[in-house]
This record gives sequence, C-alpha cells and structure tokens, in this order.
Amino acid sequence: MKNLSDIDALFTLPLSEFTAARNALAARLKKAGRGGEAQEVKALTRPSATAWAVNQLYWRHRRDFDRLVAVSEKLRHAQSGRGGDPRSLLDERRKLISALASIATELMTEAGHAASIDAQRRVITTLESLAARDRSSIEHQAGRLTADLEPLGFDTFAELLGSAPQQKAKVLHFAQGAKEKQRTKETENTAAERARAKALEQAEAALANARREASRAEAAAAKAETQRDALKKEKEEIDARYTAAIEEARAAAAEVRKTARALAGAERALERARTEH
Repeated sequence: MKNLSDIDALFTLPLSEFTAARNALAARLKKAGRGGEAQEVKALTRPSATAWAVNQLYWRHRRDFDRLVAVSEKLRHAQSGRGGDPRSLLDERRKLISALASIATELMTEAGHAASIDAQRRVITTLESLAARDRSSIEHQAGRLTADLEPLGFDTFAELLGSAPQQKAKVLHFAQGAKEKQRTKETENTAAERARAKALEQAEAALANARREASRAEAAAAKAETQRDALKKEKEEIDARYTAAIEEARAAAAEVRKTARALAGAERALERARTEH
C-alpha cells in the first residue's frame, strides 16, 4: 500500500482509529489553508464494520479483489453476447465472493468486530453490488466504503448486460445521504440490541451459577458445623471420662497408701509379739 493519498490512508486504519485520524487530517488541511478539502475530509463518515472489512479486502488482498473484478468484467461481456460461458463465469464469481467473504469475516474477528451471519450476508451483498460496477468506477471508489451497498436489483442486472448506464454507489461519496445514515443507525441499533441481549444472557447465567455456588457453599458450611458440634460433644465426653479416670486413679493410689500403712503396722505388731515371747 505504497503512495496512498491521505484520504485513502484513513480507510486502511483500524476502525477504532478512523475518527481521530480523520479529525487530525482535517485540522492539518485547514491549517494549511485548504479549507474546502478540510470540510470534505471532516464530512467523511466512519465506516460500518462490514464496510470496513470490504475496504480491507481492497487494500490488503488486492490480488484476490482484482480477480473478482476481472471475472465480473468477463461475465458482463459474456452476458452481452461478446464471448465466454456465463454459467462457468457466474460459478467462478460466486466462489471468489465466498472466498473474499471468508477473509472479511476473519478480518472482522481479528479486529474484535462481531462476525455474525447477518454481517457475513451484508459483506457478500456489498461485494456482489461492488463487482457489478465497471472497472474504472471500482478502481476510483473501492476501498472507501462507509456503509454496506444495496442488494442487486433490476437496474444492476441491466448494467451487467450493458443495457443501462451505471450509477455510482451513494455510500462511496464523501457525505452520506439521509437514507444511508438512517440505515447505518438502524444497523448500529440492531447491533447494540444484540450486544445488550447477549450481555443480559451472560449476566443471568453468571447469577444462576453464583446462586448454585452459594447453595453448595451453604450446604458445605452446614455439614462442617454439624461435624464441629459432633466433635465438640465427643471431646466433652472424652474430657469427662479423663477427669473421672484421674479421680479414680487418685482414689486407688490413696487406698494403696492406706493399705501399705496398715500392712506396715501389722508387721511391726507381729515383730513385737515375737520379741516379747
């Protein structure tokens, strides 16, 4: 991506950096006395995630993107009767779009954007609509999408057959129209609703899990308390038996001493009796 213009460079950046870089470029242009260009840059709309992904296909995967453009051009010639097999070219074009859509999905995932089924559908629709334009229009405008392109309609098929003049995609102009802004807003609102629903679902699951863990902890605490009470009671019984055993031992020792004294007295009395006789 050498020798890019300042505006083209904006569309190669990560989506999170677009707004700050756009404002900085507009400020530089205004400071340089290029007020008109500064206003045009300031009017650039931050691309949707899916439009950004298609832009990256143009900037980062130009060989694959150019193959799609070339096949689409051959298909238009074949459908207007100027040579080529339309069926085989349609099949090849479909495979190229599928491959590019897969790459776009990976780019969105790597950048932290939701690559939902709806997002993948919008990428495919945009690629189909973009490929339907002539090469000069694509080369002039591709890589600067700010929103998804409309699905193919009758007018676009007429363009493919070369029987109607081509029209530029509205979303490729510097400023979005009211309809595009509304569509972008609706898309963002839908994504926000999905995000909120997912966050709520995750929070409810976390709460249920926490409640299960709390119940298990309470049961374990109750079991431990029961075991503690049982051990305490057992200790008290052992202490009582130990105290009783000590008392019994003391009483037995006293009885032994008493018996020993009595025995000694009896022996002395016996000795005296023997001496007297």
